[in-house]
Amino acid sequence: QVQLVESGGGEVQPGGSLRLSCAASRMIALYTANWYRQAPGNQRELVATITDGDITNYADSVKGRFAISRDNAKNTIYLQMNSLKPEDTAVYHCHIQFKLLHYWGQGTQVTVSS
Repeated sequence: QVQLVESGGGEVQPGGSLRLSCAASRMIALYTANWYRQAPGNQRELVATITDGDITNYADSVKGRFAISRDNAKNTIYLQMNSLKPEDTAVYHCHIQFKLLHYWGQGTQVTVSS
């Protein structure tokens, strides 16, 4: 079992930045990690992925603005979010996967508003 705890969410003005963190209770170097988001009334959306080999992929809506990274020594996944827009407002969830094992964090709220 792996517990994931997200942090770093908050309220920011359009054009601002936030850095989300996802701290795992155990080693996750072999896991693929994802950040998802879900806004009220919307389906959950895959935002960014990083593999165990550090290959990254992004939703078109965040390309060039968001960056996912990992620090395996700290068992932590990050999401750097720049040039934030009101449409980025959502609860952001960390997810990790290795073969048939899947784990989710509880989520952190990001609100982009003037």
